[in-house]
Amino acid sequence: MTIEEVFGLRSQGRKEEAYEAAREIYATDKRPYASAAMFWTAVDILKVRVNEDRMEEAQKIYMALERLLPNLKDEKRWKHDALEKCQELIIENGGSREELLEEGPEHLKTGIWGEELAAAYLREKGYVILDRDWHSKHRDIDIIARQGDLIVFIEVKTRRNREFGDPLQAINYKKQRNLLRAINHYIHYRKIDNPWRFDVITIVGELGSEMPEINHIEDFQLNCRY
Repeated sequence: MTIEEVFGLRSQGRKEEAYEAAREIYATDKRPYASAAMFWTAVDILKVRVNEDRMEEAQKIYMALERLLPNLKDEKRWKHDALEKCQELIIENGGSREELLEEGPEHLKTGIWGEELAAAYLREKGYVILDRDWHSKHRDIDIIARQGDLIVFIEVKTRRNREFGDPLQAINYKKQRNLLRAINHYIHYRKIDNPWRFDVITIVGELGSEMPEINHIEDFQLNCRY
C-alpha cells in the first residue's frame, strides 16, 4: 500500500481502511508525506468515533494528533484548524466540563480552564454572562456577554506557551468567517437589536497557573465576508 493509495481510499470515503493503511505505513515511515497521511486519516476516524459515541477512543486519537502536529508542516494552519475542530467535537460530545477537567486530555483541560478564567475575568469587569459554548451547526461562540446595552461576543484562546506562535494567530480568515456566521445566527435566533462587538481574550499559562497572562482585545475586527 502506498501513501497515494491511502489518500485514494480516503477520497472514496473508505476511512477505516485508509486509517489502518496509514498506521501501517507510519510505523516505519515518519517522513512528511506519511505523517500527513497519518494525521488526516486520524482526524477522519476521530470524527467517526465521536459519531459512534466511542469518546474514550476519540480522546486517545486526539492526544495522538496533538503529539503529531508539531512535526508537520502547516504554513496555512489547516492542520491546526482541523485539530481545533476535533477539540470542539470532543468538548461538545464528551460530557460535562467538570468531567473533562477531571479526565480529559491535557489540551482540552487547558482550553476549558482558560474559558473559566475568561468568564471570571469578565464578571469581575462587570460583564453579565448570557451564554457559554453556544453552537450554530459546527460553529461556536465561546462566551456571549452583556456590557450595559452592548452585546459582546468573545472568543477565548488559551495556550500553555508561545512555542507555536501567539494565540491570536489561530483566529485566521476561516475562523473569522465561521465566527461571523455564528454571531449572525445568534442575533437572528435571539431577535437581538442591541449594538454588538466582537472581543478576543487570550490566555497564556500552564494549567492551574496562579498568574496566567490574560490579554483582552476589545472590538477585534472580523476582516472577512459573511
